[in-house]
Amino acid sequence: MSDRSDRGDGQPLDRLNPMRLGLRHQLGLVGLVGLGTLPLVIDATFALTLALAYFWGVYAMSWDVVSGYTGQISFGHGVFFGVGGYTSALLNLGYGIDPVFSIPVGALLAAVAGLIIGVPALRLRGPYLSLVTLVAPLILVQVFIFRSDIFNGEQGLSSVDPLFGLSTFGNETAFYYVALGLFVGVLALLLLITRSDAGSVFTAIREDEDAVAAAGLNPAKFKIMAFVLSAAIGGLAGAVIVHTPSGNASPTTLMSVTVNVEVIIAAILGGMGTIVGAGVGGILLILLREQLSKVAWTVPIIDTPVSDIDFLVFALITLVLLYALPGGIVRWVIELGGQSVAKLRGRDDVAADGGQTPLEQVYDSYAEWFSGGDDDER
Repeated sequence: MSDRSDRGDGQPLDRLNPMRLGLRHQLGLVGLVGLGTLPLVIDATFALTLALAYFWGVYAMSWDVVSGYTGQISFGHGVFFGVGGYTSALLNLGYGIDPVFSIPVGALLAAVAGLIIGVPALRLRGPYLSLVTLVAPLILVQVFIFRSDIFNGEQGLSSVDPLFGLSTFGNETAFYYVALGLFVGVLALLLLITRSDAGSVFTAIREDEDAVAAAGLNPAKFKIMAFVLSAAIGGLAGAVIVHTPSGNASPTTLMSVTVNVEVIIAAILGGMGTIVGAGVGGILLILLREQLSKVAWTVPIIDTPVSDIDFLVFALITLVLLYALPGGIVRWVIELGGQSVAKLRGRDDVAADGGQTPLEQVYDSYAEWFSGGDDDER
């Protein structure tokens, strides 16, 4: 077991020294600095695209909490995305409430919606639960369309105030940092929760719910906890996206079948059950979709530009990647790193005492952190 100095415990000022942090925390700090300096080398348009990608990363991480960790597959996560977005838009347009205050309310109401749906739904298992989550957004969409006097029908609510007053032009870098801050904050929160005792129970429920009950724990309680947390974060993402420079609250942008499917694809593409993988998948989804929308090439046979069927092309690309990388992109990168380290183990850089070399320690720290391992320092 590591002594106190190895863990960075000691004088208060020593704890602020980056060199006293654990290896994984040092790596996270390096990554954060890298993302923080990215606006220095990218243009304003790409900065806005990345901001939207970070928000989608938050949305994908919210889905991963309930589906990746507890194994309760949700096919209608857009209902919370929509509740958060519409709530914030209505408060802003109807009552003049600043987005800084309307967004948290949107997340709170999404959590309430998660509780209302989750209490009866999570007592079910298998396809019955999936059916409930699939039907919920379809019902809500019809309510929003029929009550056009309140929700403006299929066109939705637009012209909402941008977050922190950051309009489209001249504030791209500032908006990038807002999005990055939210992504990192939510990532840190969810990693803290999923690596806690409650997170261990979430995973145990996914593996064997009956065994959890036999151990004297109440699986329904923890499933509802995960569902409400997932709904709140999903609502937060929806509320924030509405207040992007080009955002609006409409059934198409927040609760369509496409939105519900894409968040599942994003989490699986990055790596389910890791939080980090889901976040990366959400970011990659937006970046890939953005690039596909710019492709002018026309598909032979159907004589249609790729940009007009970008979702179909994206789905096909994802299908290929899922066959090639069933564990997700993040796990594939980890495995690739493991192969590289294994090759180096046959060279002369083996540690003198037969233990791990510095490179091996770095790799193992990355692998454990990204794959959802425990948070004990090496």
